[in-house]
Amino acid sequence: MNNKIITNKILNWYDINKRELPWRKQVSSKKKQYYTLVSEFMLQQTQVATVIPYFKKFIKNIPNLETLANFDEKKLVKFWEGLGYYSRVRNLKKTAQIVINDFNKNIPSNYLELKSLPGIGDYTASAISAIAFNKPFIPLDGNIERVLKRYLYLKKEYQITKENLQEEKKIFGFSPRSSDYAQAIMELGALICKPNNPNCEKCPISEKCISYEKKDFILNKIKKKNKNKYYLLKVFKKNQKYLLIKNTQFNFLKNFDIFPMQEIIKPKKFDKDLNIKLSNMNMNIKIEYDNLDKLVTTPNWIDPKNLKDYTLPTFTKKIVNYLENHK
Repeated sequence: MNNKIITNKILNWYDINKRELPWRKQVSSKKKQYYTLVSEFMLQQTQVATVIPYFKKFIKNIPNLETLANFDEKKLVKFWEGLGYYSRVRNLKKTAQIVINDFNKNIPSNYLELKSLPGIGDYTASAISAIAFNKPFIPLDGNIERVLKRYLYLKKEYQITKENLQEEKKIFGFSPRSSDYAQAIMELGALICKPNNPNCEKCPISEKCISYEKKDFILNKIKKKNKNKYYLLKVFKKNQKYLLIKNTQFNFLKNFDIFPMQEIIKPKKFDKDLNIKLSNMNMNIKIEYDNLDKLVTTPNWIDPKNLKDYTLPTFTKKIVNYLENHK
C-alpha cells in the first residue's frame, strides 16, 4: 500500500468517524489557533476524556490570549486543578505573554519559533504547526506511535526509539489537509488501534498491517526506571489544621503548597509510611509529627474538612487524606 493510498484511506475513515471535540469546532482561524494551543498544553500527558470538561471551562472564562496573558495566576491554577503537571499552565501563561509582546499577538506558525516558547517541545510544536496552521507535520504522540509500531511490526529496542519512529512515520505520507490528517492518525490510534483489544475489523489500513497479519498486537516499550527517592515529611498540626509551606526547595511541584519535607539520600534503613508515584519518581515517605518551635517561612494552615476549597496539588491532598485516615 503506497503512501497516497494510506493517506486517503485514513482521511476517508476520519471524515466518517471523527469525534466531536470542543477544540475541533468550526471557528475563526484566530480562535482555532488559540483553541489548539490550549488543548495541546492540556493534552500533554492527559487523556482526551479528562481534558474535555477542563477545556470547556477554561475557554469559557479565558476566551483569548490577551485574557490569558493577564489572568490572575492563582485563579488560573484553580481552573487547572486536577489535571496535574502544573508547570504546564504556568508555561501556557508565559507563552501567551511572549506571543502578545514579541509576536504582535499572533501565535507563530514557524516550527522553530513555536519551539522557543515555554512548555513547547518537538511534539507540541509539530501538533500546533499541523492542526492550527495546516503545515505538513505528523506529530508523534502515543496514538500515532502505536499505529506505526503495529503497522510496521516494530518490536526491537532500536526500532522503537523516538529517532527511528520519527524516520519510520514517513510511511504515512502527507496530505494537503495536513490539519485533518494529523488528527486523523491520532484518532485512528485512539479509537481503533487501542492499547488493548484493537478493533482491526474497522481499521482502514489493516489489510497491510503486519501485526494484524501475524495476530500479534503486543506493544514493546523502552523500559524506563522509576527513581526511588526517600523523604522525611514533617506534620505540624494546630487547631485541627495542617501546616503547609510553599515549595521553593524541590524541582517537582515548584511554588505549590506542600508539607515541610526533606530528601534522605540513600538511607540504610527506611520505614516508609506511604508510597506515592509522581512523574518518574517512586516517592517513599516517612511521616513524623513535630512541634512548631520556630517560624516557618510562608506558612499556610489548611482545614482538612474543607480540602476541596484550596488550590492544592493532588500530591498534597493524598498526604492530607492519608493523615486523616491514620489518626
